[in-house]
This record gives sequence, structure tokens and C-alpha cells, in this order.
Amino acid sequence: MKTNPIYLVLLFCCLVSLKMQAQNNIIKSLEHYEAGCGTITIHQDSRLDALLGVRHINTGTSGETKVLKESGFRIQVYAGGDSRDSKSSAYEMSGHVKALFPELSVYILFQSPRWLCQVGDYKTMEEAYAMMRKMKQAGAFNEASIVRSQIIIPL
Repeated sequence: MKTNPIYLVLLFCCLVSLKMQAQNNIIKSLEHYEAGCGTITIHQDSRLDALLGVRHINTGTSGETKVLKESGFRIQVYAGGDSRDSKSSAYEMSGHVKALFPELSVYILFQSPRWLCQVGDYKTMEEAYAMMRKMKQAGAFNEASIVRSQIIIPL
């Protein structure tokens, strides 16, 4: 009886996916048994497993919002120096963005030695580009550009 190589590849892929599901976080991968190696046992509250990969940001309200941070894109509408004038210009630009596009998230950042004003959380460059075009059509953000950044995705 001859075994078709496609079935072997399919079986291998199934076994690998089962292994990956079993080790879906760092705690599980540390606790696995391997012959000839020591054993690691981690004793922790089960609620910690639910928090892996999730960050909490206190919004100032009674509850916390669960968010996930990942790599993505933002639209940078202002980049200044490290002076107080640059800081106030960044906040000024933030207010201008909020007035024209109230649905967008606006972030004021200090990345030494510059004050930055960035807008939005976009997973793809295409999404960011479409919004940047709308902003430039408004006429006030002609120097806007797309930058790679850590974005915040609400859960």
C-alpha cells in the first residue's frame, strides 16, 4: 500500500496546528514537558491567563477598557521641536483635528527631542491613506504623513 505524500503533509500540518493550539500563550509553552529537561510549574491565578496579550487603560470612568496594542499606522499631522512652543503647537493641532474630525483618536507624544501629534489607529496603510486624503482635502493638514506606530485596538 503506497501512501500519498499529500496525505503525509496534511497530517503533519494538522499535528503542528494541534501543538500550536495547546501552547497558545507563553505560560503554557513554559509548562510543557520535554524529555531530558527539567519541569517548570507555574502557580498563578487563572485570571492572569485571561490577561495575557491584553492591556488595560484606565479611561477615568468607573470601568476599564480592554485594549490590544499592535503594530499599525497613524497619520502624523504635526512634528515640532522640544520647546514649550512646540508642545503648545501640538496641542493646538490636536484641537484643530478634533474640531474637524471628532470621530478620530488624537495622540500627543513626546519622542525626544520632538513633540508629535498623531491621529487614528489603522491596521493597514490603505486605511490610513484614505483618511489622510480626506484630511488633506479639508485643507488644513497639507503636511500630514503616514507613520508606523503602536496602535490601540479596543476589545
